[in-house]
Amino acid sequence: MRIIVAPDSYKECLPARQVVQIIASAIVCPGAEIIEMPLADGGEGSLSVLAGALNAEMRQATVHDPLGRPVKAGFAVAGDTAIIEVAQACGLGLLGPDERNPLKASSYGVGELLMAAEDCNNFIIGLGGSATCDGGAGMLSVPGVKSLLAKSHVELLCDVDAPFVGSGGAARVFAPQKGASPADVEVLEWQMIALAGRYYAETGVDVSRIPGSGAAGGLAGAFLAYSSARISKGIDRILELTGFDKAAAGASLIITGEGKSDAQTLLGKVPYGVLQHSHGAKVVLVSGRIDDAEELLAAGFAQLIEVTPRTMPLSQALNPETAKVLLQSAIKNLSLD
Repeated sequence: MRIIVAPDSYKECLPARQVVQIIASAIVCPGAEIIEMPLADGGEGSLSVLAGALNAEMRQATVHDPLGRPVKAGFAVAGDTAIIEVAQACGLGLLGPDERNPLKASSYGVGELLMAAEDCNNFIIGLGGSATCDGGAGMLSVPGVKSLLAKSHVELLCDVDAPFVGSGGAARVFAPQKGASPADVEVLEWQMIALAGRYYAETGVDVSRIPGSGAAGGLAGAFLAYSSARISKGIDRILELTGFDKAAAGASLIITGEGKSDAQTLLGKVPYGVLQHSHGAKVVLVSGRIDDAEELLAAGFAQLIEVTPRTMPLSQALNPETAKVLLQSAIKNLSLD
């Protein structure tokens, strides 16, 4: 029996690699071949997953975080390809809850990360988890970035189709999740409209309505305007680079999961990508919290296992040691039939 363990990270709690190890060690199935495949969808954790898949060298650079403070950010290099996760430089995880304010948060550190890898000609950019909504203006203000982008091939990994501006755009949909008040959203929207106009005047590219251009607070739009960037569905590209389909073709069971699963999971998150590439294998969803169970089962998941008791406070559930114990216990409910 071949079992593939292929979850995303449990956001703000456990990285994907650790989730894999905990699940794999808790499976009781003598003689089974267990394949560990941590995954991501372009957001947090993508750097580690892609670096492993491409046998890349991990590096570090000191850059500025969203509020301008020095922070060490990781990136990876494989040949002439650099792998950059924007959350390393401008991620929500770098800020405390009371520090989240997209009116002040800048993507400048992403530009510094790009320049740290300026010897590369190709860039794979994971766009999830940003704390910013500056349309990439901070990144573009770093000396040398525009010239670097103009001569580079850029692949953007994301899981949203949000445009740069409008009712479904970066400011109106995502800025509230990053700490923006309703009044802040209106200011940010007008700033994004102005930026789209500036980018068009400088490059001839109108990013305002391009699907996906609003990803990472509009960082995607800046890349699209100033380079020959293309957008890829994050989970599909990562599954391709990790060789997931080849492994799944001979699997009997696939275990996937994430911090919280609900109807949004079916819009391109890791578990749904795994389900779509399961090649007929039984797919079990093991997540910290699971809502919209009927929709998830209807989509094709064979079993849903919720890790965290509903009565447990979120602060306690996010403790890594607590989560580890709960996850180990939850695997006891796994059906191997």
